[in-house]
Amino acid sequence: MKKILILNGPNLNLLGSREPTQYGHETLADVEANCQRVAQKWDCQTQAFQSNIEGELINAIHQAGVEFKNGSLAGIVFNPGAYTHTSIALHDAIKGVDVPVIEVHISNVHARESFRHHSYISPVAAGTIVGMGTKGYELAIQFLLD
Repeated sequence: MKKILILNGPNLNLLGSREPTQYGHETLADVEANCQRVAQKWDCQTQAFQSNIEGELINAIHQAGVEFKNGSLAGIVFNPGAYTHTSIALHDAIKGVDVPVIEVHISNVHARESFRHHSYISPVAAGTIVGMGTKGYELAIQFLLD
């Protein structure tokens, strides 16, 4: 059975309590459960990982590259949080592995502060879903499995 890595960056562990007008009231656990439910429709499972530490996210991407090559991983749904706008290292990690990555942002980053308008992840992602709330995760899974 293939799996999808649901990868979340800094501060996403605070979903449900951090700026609920911006990010909603769902917790990260709610998002992860919804992702699992959607993936099961395709006889797939999810593996969720969240870290506030850039290096741990890079290690998870590297491991995903190994799993994709051996056929056990279908892709990555990745909300890099604020690292979207700062991390060349995450860009390089994604570029260095041959794994389809769908970049997801709960809020519409283009309607927010100007520093959020640039993504280092988008150029190496297979696609980007922005501003669809947590439904964006489900849409990313559907794209990877359909």
